[in-house]
Amino acid sequence: MNELRAISIFVRVAELGSFNQVALSQGMTPQAVSKSIRQLEHHLGQRLFHRTTRSNTLTEDGQRFLEAVKPRLDALQRVLTGARQASGDEQGLVRIGAATPVGRKVLMPLLRAFHARHPRIEVELVLDEKFSDLVAERIDVGFRAGSAPEAQVVTRQLFPIQDIVCAAPAYLREAGVPADLDALAGHRYTGYRSPTTGRLLPWEFKIDGMTVYRNVTPVFCANEPETEMEGVLAGFGIGLIDSINAVGRLRAGELVPLFTDRVNDRRGLHIWYANRSNMPRRVRLFIDFALERLLDSTDYTLSTAELRTLERKGLAAVRRGAGRSGG
Repeated sequence: MNELRAISIFVRVAELGSFNQVALSQGMTPQAVSKSIRQLEHHLGQRLFHRTTRSNTLTEDGQRFLEAVKPRLDALQRVLTGARQASGDEQGLVRIGAATPVGRKVLMPLLRAFHARHPRIEVELVLDEKFSDLVAERIDVGFRAGSAPEAQVVTRQLFPIQDIVCAAPAYLREAGVPADLDALAGHRYTGYRSPTTGRLLPWEFKIDGMTVYRNVTPVFCANEPETEMEGVLAGFGIGLIDSINAVGRLRAGELVPLFTDRVNDRRGLHIWYANRSNMPRRVRLFIDFALERLLDSTDYTLSTAELRTLERKGLAAVRRGAGRSGG
């Protein structure tokens, strides 16, 4: 006998006073309800109901048993409901790991939208430049810019990260537009220093399908991508800026892309997580939401056609501005 089910049926019969009504509400036959009550009475050694053809009323033993079990059954139902909601996710915590630049530029807008859709799910964003350990740091979902993680995790590239040579229009009017990559030697540069290795990173270009590296000596460098971009906007020099940071500024005309036929996109933004069959539904909801919003996103990457259009329009505006200042 399933004791919990039998007690639940007993409580419903006590509340409704009818085997037939309980049978209808539980999707059972009246005979099955009656059998369950008889089994419970036999199990307890007590008669719980006075049965007549018209109604079923509690005996004194039945009333005492009802008073003892109903509060506990109600409490159990509340616990079960809470557990179902937590595993079904409308509440609970999701821990997300990422490097600081990705967290600030990509994840904060994503998390605001996710919170609007699932306001009861809590989010903890763990920002760290190193590759997170899912188990040790209790991370549910990680994001990584660069190459795909090599650990034994499920990983998927959300979009490519383009390295785009950029300059402020005012800088190009002052210093001129470099005609080719070799002409960059006569210009000022910004640079990016890795916060994990301390190494000044070379510039990367894609030439004939291969990645080509060039070392630069910057007049301004930073260990945070957005700060380097701010240096380019301030006119320190030409910079190699990642598309996550550059796209908005390029579309606004605040930066001009150069050498758009040499843009390298070997890196990408990846989402990764442990392959767990019992993954909480709230975590799965977040992963699905991230894929929905970020997979092949045009918010952080530019098509070849758009890049070339922005380059052409930007250089035309620079030349017009230079002509006016010269006149």
